[in-house]
Amino acid sequence: MIIRTLIERPMRFGQIKKRLSPISQKVLTQQLRELEKDQVVQREVFEEKVLNVTYSLTHYGRSLIPVLEELHEWGNRHFPHFSQR
Repeated sequence: MIIRTLIERPMRFGQIKKRLSPISQKVLTQQLRELEKDQVVQREVFEEKVLNVTYSLTHYGRSLIPVLEELHEWGNRHFPHFSQR
């Protein structure tokens, strides 16, 4: 869900949290750290009046977009099959 959220544009932590509500701050922090460690997400710190941290997909992370889109299409094609059970 984090990767899908960041496809559109880089976002600040609060923006991601709002989009993925009701995710907890702890879980989101853990997941972002893991994605950063795996070089899927990049964390940029801008020191302004208020510390500003932005998350975005790396080039490697963006390479997952076609895979995620195909999984989405697969789900759309097969959803009727599962909803009839």
